[in-house]
Amino acid sequence: MYQQIAMYATVFFVFLLALAFAFVYGESKRSGEYSTIQEKGYKIRKFYFLGLIAIMAFATVMTLGRLPYDSNQAEAEGLNEGIVVKVTGIQYAWEMSEETFKAGDKVQFDVTASDVTHGFGLYNENMELVAQTQAMPGYTNTVYYTFKEPGTYQILCLEYCSAGHHVMVKEIVVEPEGGASDE
Repeated sequence: MYQQIAMYATVFFVFLLALAFAFVYGESKRSGEYSTIQEKGYKIRKFYFLGLIAIMAFATVMTLGRLPYDSNQAEAEGLNEGIVVKVTGIQYAWEMSEETFKAGDKVQFDVTASDVTHGFGLYNENMELVAQTQAMPGYTNTVYYTFKEPGTYQILCLEYCSAGHHVMVKEIVVEPEGGASDE
């Protein structure tokens, strides 16, 4: 959803920029006193700048509160009361304290790395990114995710970590709520 909003906003501002160029091109053919043109230009630039500031402030306020990485939000939603999984990224694998879950499980992934920086990306069966964070040596990042659908999820490295980066894939299984026999 946010990507579409960003795309539409970009197209809108490119359109406005094209209009500004068209206006300048059209006005360049006319001759007139420079001071009146300059005064008009300053007014337009001032309102355009203030409009951009207002739109960016609005977008910031609307989107910052929806980021999934806030520990207070996780606490309020009860996500940190679930399963804690220790994840370590090593060239070229993921080591996890637990690899099988049930649909509905609230999981707290504590992610770190033992060698270089890796990107922890959790993908569902449709290869849609559902959670991500950085895996850095000497530091633990926490990301919360509730598995809603059973299936095979993949963890891919999102940060180029050298020649074997492309084989850094871990599959985890999410069984239906009652277990594997409830299909």
